[in-house]
Amino acid sequence: MATTIRDLTYDLLRRHGITTIFGNPGSNELPFLQDFPSDFRYILALHEGVAIGIADGYAQATGRTALVNLHSAAGTGNAMGGFANAWNAHSPLVVTAGQQIRAMIGIEPLLTNLDATTLPKPLVKWSYEPARAEDVPLAMSRALHLSSLPAPGPVYLSIPYDDWAKPAEPESLRLLDRAVSAAGALDAGAAVALAARLERSANPVIVLGPDVDAARTNQHAVRLAERLKAPVWIAPSAPRCPFPTTHPNFRGLLPASMAGISRLLEGHDLVLVAGAPVFRYHQYDPGPLLPAGAELIQITCDPDEAARAPMGDAIVGDVGLILAALADTVCEAERAAPQPREAPPRSAPGAAPLTSERVLDLMDDLAPRDAIYVNESTSTIEAMWERMRWEKPGSYYFGAAGGLGFAMPAAVGVQLAEPNRQVIAVIGDGSANYSVTALWTAAQNNVPVVFVIMRNGTYGALRWFASVLEAERVPGLDVPGIDFVAIATGYGMEAVRVDTDAAFAAAFARALKAGKPSLIEVATACHTA
Repeated sequence: MATTIRDLTYDLLRRHGITTIFGNPGSNELPFLQDFPSDFRYILALHEGVAIGIADGYAQATGRTALVNLHSAAGTGNAMGGFANAWNAHSPLVVTAGQQIRAMIGIEPLLTNLDATTLPKPLVKWSYEPARAEDVPLAMSRALHLSSLPAPGPVYLSIPYDDWAKPAEPESLRLLDRAVSAAGALDAGAAVALAARLERSANPVIVLGPDVDAARTNQHAVRLAERLKAPVWIAPSAPRCPFPTTHPNFRGLLPASMAGISRLLEGHDLVLVAGAPVFRYHQYDPGPLLPAGAELIQITCDPDEAARAPMGDAIVGDVGLILAALADTVCEAERAAPQPREAPPRSAPGAAPLTSERVLDLMDDLAPRDAIYVNESTSTIEAMWERMRWEKPGSYYFGAAGGLGFAMPAAVGVQLAEPNRQVIAVIGDGSANYSVTALWTAAQNNVPVVFVIMRNGTYGALRWFASVLEAERVPGLDVPGIDFVAIATGYGMEAVRVDTDAAFAAAFARALKAGKPSLIEVATACHTA
């Protein structure tokens, strides 16, 4: 009996180590899922934005391509915020969407994905609909390889649903044995030249971004910083933590503004940026791109990031291999090592509502030292970077595109990928509503994330921006009257509401020991800075 295109596709996925599919299926997707293989698992989400968010968290935490199954154009549209996060985070995803049967595409019946390849652009590396059924295996093979090649990112395939049952061409079986790899190391001479440039610097500074953590090369960044005796800043709006926040060289998170960055880097003659864009700005705060007298070197896996940088030199390659080579090659500097930054004092017990700083300190004190935090409490980002003790790679995740709806599903995906580490999702009450159905997926699959909802009844980050932009008399900044305990309970999850130190500490300790998903809604003071 001839191998069908569906069977060959499942074999391809097995060869690439992909046996988990994240999705929310519609009618066009059912033929692919029929007789679902017993060695695969399907993680169902109640909304396509949640499905792609869970897959994104899973892909980032594993460092491997994840497969997402969406429903035609409507499902793709629902997932566009997730595409933006995956694109900006360099998350390797293969996203498939079902297309109408080939015999009817021309008359555009219901559920036709019109101009399917254009729909997800520009937030994908590649978008394709095979011209004939026999091309589906090659398209899937290409998507699997392309998603993980530097810079990693999402790819999109629109597949007519009658293709799956058709026989595969015998020559397509060659796809099962293909291996595609990227080599991005510096040769010895280039490493020595780059190390010499760093050694000549009188006062270098290092800025690290998310691709350092994605490459799990944090330890080499530490070795390089120690040998250069250089302070380390985290790139603006970083969605991952690439350097231990407890290390004496750690300085904190750079602001997302031109003037702010130049002000903090003043006095340094060389800025080494690794694994980050140069730079990802946000609020308009005009000023020099670099301090006077400073030069910049960027190390990135993304040629587009290198090409669009407005200043400095760039090296495109494997961030991990390059940092390791530099740490091995550079001579130890003779200058004094940086003095540890002055950490903020731990917050004292307070009356209800608690400050967000107090809640963060309690979590940091009570959680395991290797806990993973997935954050979407946007008004407390700076407080988290100042107060949390993140030491292991893969300890922090945040939405890379700046929109909301990433953290709740991503926390589920990260926990699926990291079953031996506790995942804690820290969510604002405004943010939580974008993807609250992720609670159902966590409950149904017993994914033991601890969800902490910081409830202050407002969009705190927007209130801060309203003051910056002098646009304070605007509607829609408050979100009162939401009962997250009732919502979580309705989705089958244990939940509790607290408003005191003792109650939060007790609830959080219970949740950490429970071994099942749980939600804590904690009343916090409105924090707008």
